[in-house]
Amino acid sequence: MVRSGQINEPNHFWTLDFVLGLSAYFFLYLSISLFFILPLFFKQFNPRTSQVGLIMGIHSVTAILIRPFFGRLIDKQGGKKISLLGLIILISVVPFFHLVKDAGYLPVILRAITGLGWGISMTANIAMCTDLAPVQSVARSIGIVGVAGLIANAVGPSLGEEIITRWGFPWLVNFALIFLVLSLILVLVTKELPREELDEELAASGREKSWKYATWFILLIIGLMPVAHGSVRGAMIYFMPLLVNSLKLGRVGPFFIVFSAAAIISRFRFGGVSDQYGRKKVVFISALLICFNLVLISQINSQWLLLTTGFLGGFGQGLIFPALSAYLIDFMGRGNKGLAISLYNSLFDAGMGLGSIFYGWMSEIVGLKHMYLVAGLILLVINLFFNFIAPEPGRRQKTAWRGD
Repeated sequence: MVRSGQINEPNHFWTLDFVLGLSAYFFLYLSISLFFILPLFFKQFNPRTSQVGLIMGIHSVTAILIRPFFGRLIDKQGGKKISLLGLIILISVVPFFHLVKDAGYLPVILRAITGLGWGISMTANIAMCTDLAPVQSVARSIGIVGVAGLIANAVGPSLGEEIITRWGFPWLVNFALIFLVLSLILVLVTKELPREELDEELAASGREKSWKYATWFILLIIGLMPVAHGSVRGAMIYFMPLLVNSLKLGRVGPFFIVFSAAAIISRFRFGGVSDQYGRKKVVFISALLICFNLVLISQINSQWLLLTTGFLGGFGQGLIFPALSAYLIDFMGRGNKGLAISLYNSLFDAGMGLGSIFYGWMSEIVGLKHMYLVAGLILLVINLFFNFIAPEPGRRQKTAWRGD
């Protein structure tokens, strides 16, 4: 088949349709990230912290809950159709933010529905982009899509703050809507591969559903890995400002800049390394790097070491995301790609939420520095279990191919 013969040719990775789908994901993420600064808008109403937390958090909760259900639809209907559905939901709901006049029930309802649209469209768009890349480059394509999200995540809050300062909250809503419409147009003009062609690629890839041979214990170990990954990411994001402030090391902004830059570099340059050297090997090494970095964080005593941990942490996170995502796709079978992507993102987000609660409680017991040691130890134990117990996807298929 033509596309399978183009796998090792870099120029065939960056097709027009892949770039269109990638751009659609960028504008979708940019629109959602504008709303990260909603708490600044709600300050004028003097809300309780719990009210703001509910408004901001309900978005993630609905996204986590809805993804697995629509993951199956993505596998049956294709990423493009489901992405359009999510975008239509978002475009229909976002204008109602113009009616928000307090921190009451209306913003909670609107954020819940936008979480629904985000959970659907985000997962579907990633699946669509991976369908448009060579089948043997699934980790690389996920890494590149992740880069688009990281850039949008970095740009969105700053852009949103500038919009509110210059023109007020109504224009934040208007810009979010414009970006969503741009994403919708880009998805519409993206040419999705016919399902029969995708089915041929899946058969040619030699992948088999490893999960039908797995015990509940193996499934638990595999599921814990993205949860642990998400919890560590949450600890890095939510508690680093507190640690830097307690150590009087200046501003925490440079840490996050270095962290994001390293994550972008590793995803863009090395996102496809697991396509060549194996998923488990890359997951194991990148998780060890993150564990080592957590130990370094517990020893921070200077700005230089702070920035070093930012680079190592971002680099490790950038490596593990595409490799672990691709592992789950391989494990569940390429025909269940949408479901695998949705499960990974839901488990990761659940880990971030649960991790912020658990590590917040842990920091009160052992202190901020030692909390990072605990996080490193937990990740190390789960990583070792994953490495020695989780199956290597496709191994049974290879044995059968040899006639054994």
